[in-house]
Amino acid sequence: MENTWLYQGEEPIKIKKYLQSLGMGHRLFNDIKRGSGTFKVDHRPVRPTTKILPNQPLTIKVQPEAEDLSVAVSHKPLAVVYEDDNWLVVNKQAGVPSIPGPTTDYNTILNRVKGHLVAEDSPERRPHLVTRLDYNTSGLLLVAKHHVAQSMISQQVEHHQLHKEYLVIVSGMINSDKGTINSPLARVPGQARRVVDPDGDPALTEYEVLKRGNGWTLVRAILKTGRTHQIRVHFSSIGHPLLGDQLYGGDTALIDRQALHAVKFGFHDPFTGEQRNFEAELPADMKKLIN
Repeated sequence: MENTWLYQGEEPIKIKKYLQSLGMGHRLFNDIKRGSGTFKVDHRPVRPTTKILPNQPLTIKVQPEAEDLSVAVSHKPLAVVYEDDNWLVVNKQAGVPSIPGPTTDYNTILNRVKGHLVAEDSPERRPHLVTRLDYNTSGLLLVAKHHVAQSMISQQVEHHQLHKEYLVIVSGMINSDKGTINSPLARVPGQARRVVDPDGDPALTEYEVLKRGNGWTLVRAILKTGRTHQIRVHFSSIGHPLLGDQLYGGDTALIDRQALHAVKFGFHDPFTGEQRNFEAELPADMKKLIN
């Protein structure tokens, strides 16, 4: 696999510094440096200490990552919103796990993505989920089709630069039209639950009310951090648990899963320099609640 970038700076720059500016992690750079791939400038192999001149193309060539044989191939349906050589954006249904776990080792999104790559006869058969959604959360998630893509997006993940926007139906009436929930979250030992805890990890959610109904509020929530169960815990902590969210006290009479949908997702594509933005329509079970 090869990827090429045209250096458009004004001063010479070392290959490592340039690739880091694009997003590449230290581990992948060092792996290529140690022999798992090659660097080329103007299509000629060069040492990793080489400087690139303005308007010169830099190419990296990397061998496919070894397949993870513990991840089974599934050919169950996969709702692909976008695909190119590096990325898959998938619209996940509620009731489908993101990754295999102790009780589910087949038919997760990861299994289905692997099946998708096998069906394409892709040499890359070790995909990486950049974002994940809870079992009963629907909506958009991003998959890196190979380890170079995973490395190139790692800085955006680390610095919370991915745009994640959700539609949420909570119980009760939220009176304020907009707000921010800035409450640290911590794991409950031995449980799946998270709780607000001053000693926990920082967690920030911004929200805007879109519609109010009889005993419910439709909210747009934007994650500024990406903690496990963040939206679910945050709204429960202010007295408005998500409808259907049994774990955090939500009313399960009208919907049998948490009313949470990842509606918009955006990221800066380090391979093209473009901003990519995607949107997924609200699923039928949540539409029914607000109509």
